[in-house]
Amino acid sequence: MALIDIGDLCITEASVSKQEGLQRAIRIKIVKGLWVRGGKLPSTRKMAEAMKLSRNTVIYAYEQLVAEGYIESRQGSGFYVVPKLPDHYLQVSGTQAKRPNVQTKIIDKPLPDLNRPFSPGVPDLAQFPHTKWQRFVSRHSASNNLMGAQPIEGSLALRRAIADYLRASRSVHCSASDIIITQGAQQALTISLMATMNNQDDQVGIEQPGYTQLRKIISLLGYQSQAFPVRPATGLDFDRVTASAVKTLYITPSNQYPLGTTLNTEQRLELIAWAKQHQSWIIEDDYDSEFQFTHQPYPSLQGLADTLGEPSRVLYVGSFSKIMFNGLRLGYMVVPKTLYDRCLMIKEALTGNTPSHTQAALADFIAEGELLRHIRKMRRVYNEKYQRLALSLHTYFGDDIEVISQAAGLHVTLRWYGQLSEQTWAERALNKNIVIRPMTYYETAQAPARDWQGAVLGFGNIALDSIDEAVSVLAECFYSKDAHK
Repeated sequence: MALIDIGDLCITEASVSKQEGLQRAIRIKIVKGLWVRGGKLPSTRKMAEAMKLSRNTVIYAYEQLVAEGYIESRQGSGFYVVPKLPDHYLQVSGTQAKRPNVQTKIIDKPLPDLNRPFSPGVPDLAQFPHTKWQRFVSRHSASNNLMGAQPIEGSLALRRAIADYLRASRSVHCSASDIIITQGAQQALTISLMATMNNQDDQVGIEQPGYTQLRKIISLLGYQSQAFPVRPATGLDFDRVTASAVKTLYITPSNQYPLGTTLNTEQRLELIAWAKQHQSWIIEDDYDSEFQFTHQPYPSLQGLADTLGEPSRVLYVGSFSKIMFNGLRLGYMVVPKTLYDRCLMIKEALTGNTPSHTQAALADFIAEGELLRHIRKMRRVYNEKYQRLALSLHTYFGDDIEVISQAAGLHVTLRWYGQLSEQTWAERALNKNIVIRPMTYYETAQAPARDWQGAVLGFGNIALDSIDEAVSVLAECFYSKDAHK
């Protein structure tokens, strides 16, 4: 039940009685759809006080609107806008109002389920320890201090917890004073770009194919970009990168998205040397570093840069969307000291501080070991899903499709040769309520032509026992001769 606010309701016609003026004002609100169907009107006492009318005047106005069919009275509860308007509107502005051609009531179209089978980027939401998390949230929900203004850089307790976690797990050299809490990784990327791109002619180096959301940010900010090819198995084209002088380079070195390649320690050191030589910046998005299934993850670029004893040229970006859940919307960035104040200034201008109660809950969740326990558990779960998916793909497709991404993360990348286009397969799958992402989604308009088709399947949020059935449906879509099936 929605409560209706009196708001800007006013009686504007001096030539009519106050009762009739109130009736017309309310009628206009209802006819124009400004007051929600089924909404509860203010009580006659509150309406009289707000409109400076006698209560009897309001009562008579309400009763007349009931008689006309615009509102209804419910015994012991009050007055409500009717769910459906009467067949004939009364005059609202001096002439007979006609029923509009479209429904006055706005009907929201149901949004598609964004977490359908094989949707990329969605973790296993059912495996998250909801009860434990709720306990941490409840612990801080009544804190008056957290309801007030908070530091732009984020909760000190959370920054300390993240620093401890990153030092231990990723060899990131940082303390709480180097970290800024953000509203997800995309805000961290936005701030990083705005802090490092200072001149109109500066360019951002991006992976091709690569993270689509980054391209949207670059376009929105009006920056120029230069795409560096990433190839299956061999990865980033280092010759192109090291021959360039882009001001800022964005990379996903642990599990390149979407091709699933990785940079070894030697390649990471080469990038660090390139950044020093050209006084360029590197944005390291350590995407999926927690979920490596065949080998230990390589040390972070940021940590390696620090071991060389030179001022860091690396901004390290991460979030908790994949290791916890997407709706958390908390990220972080580890910022070189020379850029820290500028990044803070940009964040303050963009959004100010970050929701504080969630930060407090997450700080405890990390400090008390729950995050690490969850990551260890999910590493086993996702490894099982990866193995099951790889086996199922081989069972249903044989050699017609190959997995070209490494055994890591929450997705697999597929490649095939033949006449079936990746867009057609994706459309057929969507008709079966399954999401697969065609490779073109990750490419710029200037991407070179490929002699193969590709698609990305996210296995994070599909149940282990549902994988075979979903892959069988994908096989039907793949081998079907009917493009509309």
